[in-house]
Amino acid sequence: MNQKQPAARVRRSPEQVRAAVHQAVVDLLSDPEGEELNIPAIAQRAGVNHTSVYRRWGGLDALLADTVTTRLERNSPLNDTGSLRGDLLAWAEASVASMRTPEGRALVRAVILSMPSGTQAQAERAEHFRRRMRSIEQIRERATARGEDPPPLEEILDQLIAPFYIRAIFGLDLPDAGYPQLLVNRLLGGAS
Repeated sequence: MNQKQPAARVRRSPEQVRAAVHQAVVDLLSDPEGEELNIPAIAQRAGVNHTSVYRRWGGLDALLADTVTTRLERNSPLNDTGSLRGDLLAWAEASVASMRTPEGRALVRAVILSMPSGTQAQAERAEHFRRRMRSIEQIRERATARGEDPPPLEEILDQLIAPFYIRAIFGLDLPDAGYPQLLVNRLLGGAS
């Protein structure tokens, strides 16, 4: 009698599990006909036990925030263009390009879905936001080292970053040409 042996379980590293879970989040968010976004569905799609997801992230808010931040950090820091204007323009152009992809739209959706409600969730989200802002801080630090006077982080956030996310959150298309240049010019004053 030939009995089927259970398949050997493949052991993955913590980073492989993290990458698989993040990809499952993006896949589920990108699929308009997909199932509801929850930890069991994400775990099943990633091929991991849902208890592993809960143990590592604690809940959906933290998982979504970690997925978004990690994906956005993949392209950070951007190359030094030699000027504050050039660095901010490169950042803005990369953001527009990202938000035009299905994954970019899914990540914006994840940002919206991960809005925290409790104190602990707010603290976790603040840490993820600080991680995301490191690329902007690096641009500011490089500008200062070159003798330029970069605007405060809050001005960059309000005048350059917020318009992209407001458009994405409300489903407004990003203008086709010149939008990053327009925002950078408004922030820094004048044309390049």
